[in-house]
Amino acid sequence: QVQLVESGGGLVQAGGSLRLSCGASGSILSFNAIGWYRQAPGAQRELVATIGRGDNTNYADSVKGRFTISRDNAKNMVYLQMNSLKPEDTAVYFCNANLWGREFWGQGTQVTVSS
Repeated sequence: QVQLVESGGGLVQAGGSLRLSCGASGSILSFNAIGWYRQAPGAQRELVATIGRGDNTNYADSVKGRFTISRDNAKNMVYLQMNSLKPEDTAVYFCNANLWGREFWGQGTQVTVSS
């Protein structure tokens, strides 16, 4: 069973930055992809950014140029650097890992951006 633990959320003013971290219980190199999703109140969960085994990245259009996903394979950590934050980025952010079609989720971390 894969366990994912997020940290780094918080309250920030618009234009500010936060870095989210996700620690995995196993080698992140084993995952087909690992990344971040978010869910705002009353909205569906949506993809934010993912990184594949070959370091290929995928970003939601709404965060391109502002967010950067990265990983440290030795530490089994994935990061999401979020810059130029906007109030519409407010959501619970979840770490997600895909292992041959099986999805694993963290418990989520709240990000609140004030205007």
